[in-house]
Amino acid sequence: MLIHPWDAAHDDAEWQAWLSTHDFGQLIAGGAGRDLPVVNPVHFVYDDDRTVLLHLARPNPVWPLLEEHPRALLAVIDDHTYIRSDWNTPADPPHGVPTSYYASVQLECDVRLIDDAAEKAVLLDRQLAHFEPSGDRVGVSATEAPDKRLLPGIRGVELTVTGVRAKFKFGGNKQPADRSRIDAELARRDGPMDARARAQLARRER
Repeated sequence: MLIHPWDAAHDDAEWQAWLSTHDFGQLIAGGAGRDLPVVNPVHFVYDDDRTVLLHLARPNPVWPLLEEHPRALLAVIDDHTYIRSDWNTPADPPHGVPTSYYASVQLECDVRLIDDAAEKAVLLDRQLAHFEPSGDRVGVSATEAPDKRLLPGIRGVELTVTGVRAKFKFGGNKQPADRSRIDAELARRDGPMDARARAQLARRER
């Protein structure tokens, strides 16, 4: 991912705060002899430090790759919108250059696979606490039905973050007046993701 200096996170706190409000991304793993990596859309829990927890079904094709090479990339993207060519290059609309605004965090990770039933139960409880904090689901049991029967159908994954690529592409190379004009255009268009991009524009101005 290309990251220009004006699009880089100001500090670790910026990308950590953004990631703390996002819990769905793509787990990407490669392996020897494969033409393309395996990419899995997946919900995850991030502990605001260096650990990510998730699980996938046992038939998933990613397992041989992670066993062969226990490294993976977790990619998360949001707040994305299209910036029209005439908005981005108002001085010469017929030859304008469009662009995209978006936030993206990519976590480079070491991978530990979890097959122990008790440890998988703990992982699932962590996920349930995150995604269903007021839910009625009882704690996952490694020894009692129906969980004991279901747990073999999944494998847990613990990711330890070893590197981070964070990008907030919201007109950081533009003058304040240009960003204000683009913000006004986004407000007028009011597309599905425009409000979120505008919030990022405002936040990055501070």
